[in-house]
Amino acid sequence: MDDLIDDDGPLGGNTPAQNAPEFSVSDLTGAVKRTLEGAFGRVRVRGELGRVMRAGSGHYYYDLKDDRNVISCNTWKGQVAGLGMVPEEGLEVIVTGRLSTYGPQSRYNLNVDRMEVAGEGALMVMLEKRRQKLMKEGLFEEARKRPLPYLPEVIGVVTSPQGAVIRDILHRLRDRFPRQVLIWPVPVQGERCAPEVTRAIKGFNALGPGDPVPRPDLIIVARGGGSLEDLWGFNEESVVRAAAESEIPLISAVGHETDTTLIDFASDRRAPTPTAAAEMAVPVRLDLLAWVEAQSGHLTRALGGGITQRRQRLGDLSRALPRVESLLDTPRQRLDRWSDRLEPGLRAVLERQGTRLERVASGLGPALSSGVQRRRVRLGQASGRLSLGAVRRGLDEQGRMLARIGRDLDRAFATRQERAGQRLANTWRLFETLGYKATLRRGYAVLREGDTVISDAAAASAAATLEVEFADGRVQIGAASGGSVQQPKADPLKGTAAGSNKTRPQSSGGAQKDLFGE
Repeated sequence: MDDLIDDDGPLGGNTPAQNAPEFSVSDLTGAVKRTLEGAFGRVRVRGELGRVMRAGSGHYYYDLKDDRNVISCNTWKGQVAGLGMVPEEGLEVIVTGRLSTYGPQSRYNLNVDRMEVAGEGALMVMLEKRRQKLMKEGLFEEARKRPLPYLPEVIGVVTSPQGAVIRDILHRLRDRFPRQVLIWPVPVQGERCAPEVTRAIKGFNALGPGDPVPRPDLIIVARGGGSLEDLWGFNEESVVRAAAESEIPLISAVGHETDTTLIDFASDRRAPTPTAAAEMAVPVRLDLLAWVEAQSGHLTRALGGGITQRRQRLGDLSRALPRVESLLDTPRQRLDRWSDRLEPGLRAVLERQGTRLERVASGLGPALSSGVQRRRVRLGQASGRLSLGAVRRGLDEQGRMLARIGRDLDRAFATRQERAGQRLANTWRLFETLGYKATLRRGYAVLREGDTVISDAAAASAAATLEVEFADGRVQIGAASGGSVQQPKADPLKGTAAGSNKTRPQSSGGAQKDLFGE
């Protein structure tokens, strides 16, 4: 280095061209590099990040500047994991690294292997800037949030296996409603916090039904309280995006109630403390049992009250309905009245049909005689004008005509007589079905004194001898004993009293004898 610097001036007697040695460009840049790196070593520099670029190889290139100057910085791919944070343009940071030079471009730069935010105020600015960015992407919208399961079977917890957080969660779950818990251990601060938490959330979501480890129904991401720097891992984009993309409902319980991280905005539910997260995850078993018991009581009372109310309404409706006996009284009385009117009606019909038949039969003889007489007169008149052969032919023709007319009359009479007989037989069958004989076959009886029908108790008491007619014959009984007449109680099922038809004739012979009075 001393060889490169010439302290002799013009007064020294030698010119620079004569005494200064000559160096190559590589020698000179190498000397500068050694001098710079040897003089400064590792340095810490504060400034604002600008023009951040990540190369395809994984290296980072960026500028560190203040209000007057700029220095180029780089972080190699192998140094990114230990950097502590991802460089972002506009962020004020303190970087630690070594000064070096880049000979091909005659530039010096700072190789950074450690980076931290310059003060809490800068962290808050960075946090707000990141929050605004993620909010514009829609990761914090309420529509994306899923409801928590009421009683999850398996709960996945992402936290440190040491410390009070996991003990508080397990203790609270055991007190409220014991559930199966899967713990995914992660560091909850430092450089490895964000990637490990991201991997845990994605790992729980990657579990399937056939895997040996059951898939959780709910995920809790928990950590105790701490400073902004301690909780910074839960503000990283990778963690926030993993929470927003989780298909399993997720509760964030990071820090104390006053602490806020970006995962709180992306999670489906934010708990102020890890203990509160366990309370959100499951209900109280005893309270649930009490509620079920109360609901069972309400259901039993409601069913009992409903049955009682419907039984009362059914009773009210049944009292409003008429009795079956009263419903049948009117049809029975009508049937008895029609039965009483049927026998006289049938008899009258049969008498009218017999009269018409006799009239038709009696009218056929005179009509035939008058017709034959007229034809004889016409034949006698024509015989004087016709020859014997013509007369014979005419007589033959008239005889054939008369024979044909006689046959037609015989057929007409036979047909009419057959139809009248069929109507008579049908009417008699109807009489046998609906007449008083059918009534007797149903258990009724007719009480008579001689030819008089007894229809009340007073006449029966005064009768000398009584005759009872049943369906299969008549029975003579002695005289009824005298005494007061007891009025029978009304029986709506019996209808009118048996043997109430006073006009029924006494008949000991066949049906034809009764109908025609023979």
